Amino acid sequence: MRLFNKNLRLQDVTLMYLTVLATLVVILVASYQVDPAASPSRGGSTPTSTSTPVQLPYHMPLDPRGHLQLSWNISYPLQELYLEVRCSEMKHGLVLGMSDRGELTNADLVVLWDDGHQSFFGDAWSDSQGHVSLDSQQDYQLMDTRQTPEGFSLLFKRPFSTCDPRDYIIEEGTVHLIYGVLDQPIRSLQQLNLSQIETGVQRALLLRPDTPPPSLPRDVQTLEVRTPDITIPTQETTYWCHIFQLTPNMPKNHIVMYESVVTPGNEAIVHHMEVFECSPEMSTVPQYSGSCDSKMKPASLNYCRHVLAAWAMGAKSFYYPTDAGLPLGGPASSRFLRLEVHYHNPLLISGRKDNSGVRLYHTSSLRRYDAGIMELGLVYTPVMAIPPREQNFHLTGFCTSKCTQTALPSGGINIFASQLHTHLAGRGVRTVLVRGGREVKVVQEDKHFSTHYQVTPLGTSGFGIMEEMCVNYVHYYPRTQLELCKSNIDPGYLQKYFSFINRFQGGDVCSCGQASVTDQFSSLSWDSFSGEVLNSLYNTAPISMACNQSSAKLFPVSIVQDSRVQL
Repeated sequence: MRLFNKNLRLQDVTLMYLTVLATLVVILVASYQVDPAASPSRGGSTPTSTSTPVQLPYHMPLDPRGHLQLSWNISYPLQELYLEVRCSEMKHGLVLGMSDRGELTNADLVVLWDDGHQSFFGDAWSDSQGHVSLDSQQDYQLMDTRQTPEGFSLLFKRPFSTCDPRDYIIEEGTVHLIYGVLDQPIRSLQQLNLSQIETGVQRALLLRPDTPPPSLPRDVQTLEVRTPDITIPTQETTYWCHIFQLTPNMPKNHIVMYESVVTPGNEAIVHHMEVFECSPEMSTVPQYSGSCDSKMKPASLNYCRHVLAAWAMGAKSFYYPTDAGLPLGGPASSRFLRLEVHYHNPLLISGRKDNSGVRLYHTSSLRRYDAGIMELGLVYTPVMAIPPREQNFHLTGFCTSKCTQTALPSGGINIFASQLHTHLAGRGVRTVLVRGGREVKVVQEDKHFSTHYQVTPLGTSGFGIMEEMCVNYVHYYPRTQLELCKSNIDPGYLQKYFSFINRFQGGDVCSCGQASVTDQFSSLSWDSFSGEVLNSLYNTAPISMACNQSSAKLFPVSIVQDSRVQL
């Protein structure tokens, strides 16, 4: 018997080899033996005892019903991620995957399926049409399967990076998770197309800091800022605002930790929550509990925007450094707080009660430093715009040395947390420290940023969701009077751009004193040339600094002069 026909092409032989290899690496769930020595212990380190159970400290629901739950842990020494998917009602399998922005196409997948007789587990991928194939390199390792009264659980692991071009690289920042359930058996994995099954997208920060939480002081007290047992509206998206009052004449305390308090059963609906302090200059704030978008909301609530705490689905408790705390109470603070809860209710569940909120841990034993929050990035202005139909367009905001040398102490500050924030156009954000014209440190970067998933505190001032922002809220100590350090290009140079493009396109030179910047942008005939010239302008034109104190007054910092651009 001949093994190969002499007329077979090399690509045919290669395809046959990969098919045989893929068949061999499919793992029968029923017969798979778990290696307990490979599991992580709490905190991400590898246990010394093989009897140590897997500890999975991070949890979040995947689907709006809460039928699929994800738990995970990280082993930084082994560069591995351990994941468990729990399904309350398993049928014929499930899919969990990662893709650049939550697409069903070109995704890295792990699949559990059955053919009606046996169950299978494997590392897979989807092509540009959503068709699923088994990966020739199997990097997901099954560790355990279990059926309990609460449902079915699937435990597996994989390295952060596998050197497989079809695998997603797990790194710091947002990860877009896709999930799906199989209602019918399939004869082979090649029959599966993700567009033909029930799927969804969830976002998570899978990699977390590998540092133990600090201990709390003995005299720590708790304060719960919660909604007053409201009925969640029967609509997909609701932002609920509730005014909370501190006790009169509360002395200055330091917030040293905070955590979420989510009403049991609502874990898949409560998307994120924030607590803001109102302006200390306001002697009273109207009591209000209702939609943040309602016309009945008092206008004065817009002055309640100093961040105290924030939480998003999947986040753990937030701890301050041992030598710093965020001020709460005292003569320099307001006794009025605003709680904002984002409910995501795509299934339009009705009649659901909720009193979720945030639990603040505070102490009267003041720490050495007050912590502060500083806003970096781009000024809220239409001067900095993204042209239409652009797939990749960079905008940069600066906090220059003219501001930092004026407003910060000579010994510098310590940044211990930060929150990148954009609206719908944001796809990737990074903050870097520059000294002597050279980047010396990346403060934070998220290559797969999503405005729908922002875990650490953020502010809600500025433009609406359909208008763009690009900022970073950094938490630091010791606190200074510098609350905002942002920039935009010199508006005069933008007017030169409008005049140049209008002349080039054969149009009338704009009447700059009459038309707004927004109107002038809208009147342009956008093409690749006008977009490239605008990008060059943003990268080279002089900038105007906003270097603001917490009182909203400007520090004495002048416009940065730079004559590199002449239009």
